[in-house]
This record gives sequence, structure tokens and C-alpha cells, in this order.
Amino acid sequence: MEKTTLIFVGIVSCLVSIASAKAGIATFYTKYVPSACFGNKPKGNMVAAASDALWKNGKVCGKKFTVKCTGARNAVPHPCTGKSVTVRMVDRCPGCPSTIDLSKEAFAHIANPVAGIINIDYKEAGSSKKKKKKMDI
Repeated sequence: MEKTTLIFVGIVSCLVSIASAKAGIATFYTKYVPSACFGNKPKGNMVAAASDALWKNGKVCGKKFTVKCTGARNAVPHPCTGKSVTVRMVDRCPGCPSTIDLSKEAFAHIANPVAGIINIDYKEAGSSKKKKKKMDI
């Protein structure tokens, strides 16, 4: 009985995690500094810029997002690597044709850069995690 319950909870957790991801579009850029969030302070190569829809007056600055390629948007067949990447939002991409403009390194981790633009699923990293309550027994 306990084993069945554990399996059921595991399946439901996976489905909730998948359902919390949003569909979007990703492109990439190559100049990471200066950024709208951190000015001239570099934040590494696994970074991204938010589209107007995500920007929300800079509320996404510094937040991490997990991004996974889900398919091609152009003639490049099978651009996805099957991996996901976690990036920090460091910039704004006003008028972007994509939801998230990834650094070239982050884009290359999840897709062939030759594609230039891909379909993605994305979610705020850690957004599906719930804090565990300490139980006294």
C-alpha cells in the first residue's frame, strides 16, 4: 500500500512540474555587458534577456529560469540537444521576437546555434519546489 502511494505521489509530482512550464520562443545574443539589471558587472555566460512580456519593470532581474528546447521554428531539422539549461535573467530585450533571448553558450547547450530561433518550455527555477515543514513526532 505504501509503495503504491509513493509511486502515485511521484507521478503526480512529475506531472505538476511539467504542467508548470510555459511554452515560448528563444533566440540568442553575444554581448552580455552592460546589462539592464547589473550594468557593467559580468554575471557569467549562462545568462538571458527577458522579452517585454517577461520583463515586468525589472522584476525578473537576477531570477533564474530553466529552459528546454522543444523543437524547430525554421528549416533546421531537429535542433534540440535534449538537455535543459538554467540561466540568470540579466537584461531586457525590448521588442524581441522571442520570449527569452539566451546567451549563445546557453542556447548552444540546448540547441544547435545554426537554428537561431527555437521553440522552448521555460519556468522559473525552483518555482515548483515547496518548502518542507519540519514535523515533530
